[in-house]
Order: sequence, then C-alpha cells, then structure tokens
Amino acid sequence: MAFSSCLCNPQVSFKIDYPGRPLASCRRSVGRDEKLCVSIKSSSTNLFGQRVATAPDSKQCNWSFLGGSRLIVRIKVARFFINQKSSPVYASWITNSQLASSAFTLGTAAVLPFYFLMVLAPKSQLTIKSMESSIPYVVLGLLYAYLLYLSWTPDTLRMIFASKYWLPELAGIAKMFSSEMTLSSAWIHLLAVDLFAARQVFHDGLENEVETRHSVSLCLFFCPIGIVTHFITKALTKKA
Repeated sequence: MAFSSCLCNPQVSFKIDYPGRPLASCRRSVGRDEKLCVSIKSSSTNLFGQRVATAPDSKQCNWSFLGGSRLIVRIKVARFFINQKSSPVYASWITNSQLASSAFTLGTAAVLPFYFLMVLAPKSQLTIKSMESSIPYVVLGLLYAYLLYLSWTPDTLRMIFASKYWLPELAGIAKMFSSEMTLSSAWIHLLAVDLFAARQVFHDGLENEVETRHSVSLCLFFCPIGIVTHFITKALTKKA
C-alpha cells in the first residue's frame, strides 16, 4: 500500500495494489477537514488449495491533515468466505488403497506364528492345541469376504468368464488383479488355503510319525510343492 502526499499541495494520491494487479485507486483533492472514502470490490485468491473470496464490503480510509501532518486511517475489515467449488478429493480411493495394504500386511503377520510353532516345536502341546483351533480360518475367511465385497464390481464376472464358453481367460484375470483391493483379497485367500493345507500335513505327520517340518515350511509360499514333498517323505518313511 503506497501513500503519496505533499504538505504544500492539497492533492493526495491513494492506491492499493496486490502483486501484479491493482484493485482500486483514486485521486482527489483533500482539504483540511475533508475525508477520502475508497471502496474496494471483492477479490478472490487461493488459500490452502481452495478459492477464497472477499464479501462485497467496503474498506473506508478516512484521514485529515489535523495539525499539519497527522494522518488517521480507519479500515473496515472485510469478511471472507471459502468457495466450496474446488477439485474433488477422492478420499475413498485413498482409504481403499490403505485398507488393502494393511490387510495384506496383517494377514501375512497373522499366519506366521502358526508356521513357526509347527516348525520349531511340532510336538509341544501349545502347537497341537493351536493347530486344532478353527479361529484363524474363521478370521481369515471373514477378512477375505470383506475384501471381496469391497473389490467386487459389475464387471468382475465378465472379466472372470470372458470366454464365449463361460471359461476364465488369462487376459481377464490379469485385468481383474490389476486392482490393489482384488490382489489383497486373493492374497488372504492364499494364506487361508495354505495354512489349512499345512495343518493337514502337520496332523498327518503326527499320526504317522513322519517328519513334516520341511513340508510345512514349503506350504507357506509353495503349497502344492509342500504337499507333494510330504507324500514323498511319507512314502520313504514307510519303506524305511
């Protein structure tokens, strides 16, 4: 804000600038007892990513040269309001992505203790009782159902059965698993099935006195290989 005045000349220039654009300016003669009123129109700017505009109030700057050099300025503060017309934020997408990542991590961490017990202490009572419990499979099943519900779209069945013979096709499955939520639900599905298969191998090994540590370990990420390894180990043990 710049004021230019001269004591020997009763003419005062008043100008208000914003960076790069003047809002209002006026020049008039001001006597000893005269007052100058400046009205500023509403303007708009951006505040924290949203459009902010001033209400159509006026700012009055009144002054008089009393005593020869005294300047009195009175400013009426304008009201501000936030314009709600801004670019939408897709919070739902952010929430789904975070939920998929959290479910992936928690599901993996939840099944690891059971594998550790079956490998490190296969004959302890804690391991036997833990593997007899159905709670882990119920929890994983409910989590899978919830993630499946969130990832389900009207095009899911069409992508699964993309063939004219209503058979799955690789291109449709790959497109379906491009979603993080769908991929997370599939991972929970694999964790539940692998843990169930590992439990079956573990119980069968206890019943037939067959070593199952290596087979159970393979069931964690390579379930079919772990099952085959258990059958081979069982056959070799009986022959021995």
